[in-house]
Amino acid sequence: MKKFVSWLRNEESGQGMVEYGLIIALMAAVIIAAIAILGPKIKDMFTNMNFGG
Repeated sequence: MKKFVSWLRNEESGQGMVEYGLIIALMAAVIIAAIAILGPKIKDMFTNMNFGG
């Protein structure tokens, strides 16, 4: 049991993959939030340009 706990504590083979996954998830969340916040403003900007206002 002690060997298993020691091995589990020292095992780092999947650490890099998890870190990259977290970074990608964070980037996706930021992009989705930016689109949700800026989407209507960009739509209004193009609508105003189209109607000359």
